[in-house]
Amino acid sequence: MNATANTASPADLTLDSVRAAAARIEGAVVSTPMMHSITLSEITGADIWLKFENLQFTAAYKERGALNALLQLSDEQKARGVIAASAGNHSQGLSYHGTRLGVPVTIVMPKTTPTVKVMQTERVGGNVVLFGETFDEANAHARELEIERGLTFVHPFDDPQIAAGQGTVALEMLEVKPDLDCLVTPIGGGGLISGMSTVAKSLNPDIEVVGVQAALFPSMFDRIKGESHDCGGDTLAEGIAVKHPGEFTAKVIAERVDDILLVDEPDLEKAVALLLQIEKTVVEGAGAAGLAAVLSNPERFAGKSVGLVLCGGNIDTRLLANVLLRDLARQGRLARLRVTLQDRPGALFKVMRLFDEHNVNIIEIYHQRIFTTLPAKGLITDIECEARDAEQVERLVKALRAAKYNVQVVELN
Repeated sequence: MNATANTASPADLTLDSVRAAAARIEGAVVSTPMMHSITLSEITGADIWLKFENLQFTAAYKERGALNALLQLSDEQKARGVIAASAGNHSQGLSYHGTRLGVPVTIVMPKTTPTVKVMQTERVGGNVVLFGETFDEANAHARELEIERGLTFVHPFDDPQIAAGQGTVALEMLEVKPDLDCLVTPIGGGGLISGMSTVAKSLNPDIEVVGVQAALFPSMFDRIKGESHDCGGDTLAEGIAVKHPGEFTAKVIAERVDDILLVDEPDLEKAVALLLQIEKTVVEGAGAAGLAAVLSNPERFAGKSVGLVLCGGNIDTRLLANVLLRDLARQGRLARLRVTLQDRPGALFKVMRLFDEHNVNIIEIYHQRIFTTLPAKGLITDIECEARDAEQVERLVKALRAAKYNVQVVELN
């Protein structure tokens, strides 16, 4: 690698360096589709264009920067091998292209990394070392192994070569839609938005570049805006859960990015669910952050032509199932009703008749007789049910209460 994070400046990342990266990696990465979403445009009030980077071979844009860096190593560096710390997508891109080029790749990943990302990294040839609970702990260990084993460290974001590779995403987007008003881009360490903002501002200084971070990990937001929020937690967007932003990328972002927005977990969940339901595409939490920002700030983007990068699709299938079910619950299509009954024959049957009359499907029933404050002959029954919409459930609840049942709707936080 050339300039380090401490010595690199924004001048080391230019439109020419991004174009050089594009020529270098051409044919070895997928030129992914850029498509207009009619339905999401109607929902958001903006003109939404999606860049499907989840359709890369490793299901993430990260392989662009990884390959650009690998192709600039010396023969000696290639022979010794490379090492990186990553929450997942950088590791897969580096491992896939390293293996393809005959370069040994070691990846240090936090122990909290989703199993799907560990398995996929190993499948494409990476040697995975699990260490620490956070990216920062894994990164420190990778730096130790770098020295011990004489490996070349390939940073996941804080390097001009990496950022130049990631910036090729914006080149492709603006070839398809050169008159975009705005690019809304997830920020973890800042490599993607550094490259993309460099391209956007060079080609058209009037394009607004907006970054997005998970509210639980507002590290770059705080760095740029001079604020201090708590940083940490269990976010759906683990791919951008970085506690300490890049030094080099922070300089670029301060110079070339117009704003940074924060998104909450329910907004991320909603965006993941919408992309699957509407676009029929699987996107991880980080990849849905751009759409989450537009959904949660409709007035800010109303009427604008907005480009969104679906930057990754590596989400654990069980987690995806939970996200989809929780989204159905928020819509009111799934509900849990807590009904107080007398513990006597026929009590549950009478309640079931009301569900049948309102055409609400019962999924599961849970009885609780012991751990309650009710008299010994009372019981609490939780009924999970499925309806067309929230209004249908509301009509059922009114009918139950009219029949003198004590009913609570168990809310989803």
